[in-house]
Amino acid sequence: MSIYLHFRAVAESEIRDDHTWLAAFMSEAWENDEAEYAAGIAHSINKGWSAVNDFYAAADALCTDADEPWTLPIYGGRPVSHNTAANPSHPPLMLLGPSGVSQAACFLATVSFDDLWSVVDARFTALGRTRQEHLEHHRGLQEFYGRAASAGHAVVKAVWA
Repeated sequence: MSIYLHFRAVAESEIRDDHTWLAAFMSEAWENDEAEYAAGIAHSINKGWSAVNDFYAAADALCTDADEPWTLPIYGGRPVSHNTAANPSHPPLMLLGPSGVSQAACFLATVSFDDLWSVVDARFTALGRTRQEHLEHHRGLQEFYGRAASAGHAVVKAVWA
């Protein structure tokens, strides 16, 4: 069984703050994931997004910033609540506004991958997590958030199982 964290950049003015609408929007985006990924407006991580968040949490040990921008790329944003009309089978959704996207992009552009890896190396290696895997996730998120921030977009996140 695969489970994904799906990211979709979108102009904030195009978003409705409604779970049912956002679930339909993200479902359509997921159907077009390959084209949207190629266009640089979508990104996804299969199963391991919690490990990617743990990797970025190493920034806390490096004392990079009191605002903890490391929390933004994966779990940052606010949950979009189900309303009474929402289908309970719809995926959990998060919305990270343009200022949060810019902060995430800045963090990803300035944090040293090697410094983070030096903090987590022994622990992650013992768990079977590879440096290359995390480097690929990091580069993908850098590119995605960099483009989204440059465009002034928000990012919607959905979990698909």
